[in-house]
Amino acid sequence: MAVQDSTYTVGQRGVAGNFFVMKAVGAAAERGADLDELYRIGEKVNSVTRTMGMALTACTPPAKGSPLFDLPDDAVEMGVGIHGEPGRKREKLQSADAMVGELVSAVVDDLPFSSGDRVALMANGLGGTPIGELYLVYGLAHKQLAERGITVGRSYVGEYCTSLDMAGASVTPVRLDDEIFDLLTDFAETPIRVF
Repeated sequence: MAVQDSTYTVGQRGVAGNFFVMKAVGAAAERGADLDELYRIGEKVNSVTRTMGMALTACTPPAKGSPLFDLPDDAVEMGVGIHGEPGRKREKLQSADAMVGELVSAVVDDLPFSSGDRVALMANGLGGTPIGELYLVYGLAHKQLAERGITVGRSYVGEYCTSLDMAGASVTPVRLDDEIFDLLTDFAETPIRVF
């Protein structure tokens, strides 16, 4: 949700919110839902999901062989796109608490989420972020949501939606109801055909 209708996208763009849409739709498909039902579920999950990322480095596409943008060591690109698109702003590197606070505020205020909401919360790595730093991002985001009266009902920490070798992270809350929670926690096995 960092940028609306940029030169790179139509509509809002995010980072790892797509994971939740794919997981819920996949679980419903596994149960035998028809295409209209899958579309309804995808739209529903998408409508209650907000995600925003920050980059500490640019990614390096193999075909290009060099980073997509220059980012000084003391700067962060807030609202970066998953394919390295520029964010909403570039700013000086701050404390982890301040940077995560900026991500949390952006996603919570955009929906908006409210006190009493229950969410699934993801701290997603962009490809070059150590897992320990992702747990730090998650812990800070969890604390900041709790301070707003928002309860985390499901947790995800890891590299779910990366941007090659980019150092950075995204924060994604999804407002849970019984249907979405059930789909996110359901087992789904996707068969692989080998030709």
